[in-house]
Amino acid sequence: MKNPRMIIALALAALLAGCASSSVIVGKVRPPIAPAQVKIYLSPPQKFEEIALLETSSSASWSFTEQGKMDTVMARMKVQAARMGANGVLLRGTGEVPSGGISSATFGGNSALGVSLELTNKVGSGTAIYVEGD
Repeated sequence: MKNPRMIIALALAALLAGCASSSVIVGKVRPPIAPAQVKIYLSPPQKFEEIALLETSSSASWSFTEQGKMDTVMARMKVQAARMGANGVLLRGTGEVPSGGISSATFGGNSALGVSLELTNKVGSGTAIYVEGD
């Protein structure tokens, strides 16, 4: 494997094509909590239990900026985790996938004007976790 991040991003893109969110339960589900109570972790906390594997994207959102799309991904992961009673998400990876484009062309006399815009979605994967003491 020359570039593991690229392989992960491509696999994630393939899994997320056409869907906004998915989860696979791998541990004990707890009563739901508010998404605002869910923390995002970049490294594993000292003691936690895994609840589910999460995948989501910014697909079908009204986010247009890169930051807005990533905020959508994080918010969706928090919602998924909260539904299972997880108070944390251990972030595993993020990336981006193409989602189409917009093209426009105007022809007048001897001149032409064209505009092309490639659209992308942000994607993310993580593990819904329950952190003791949080």
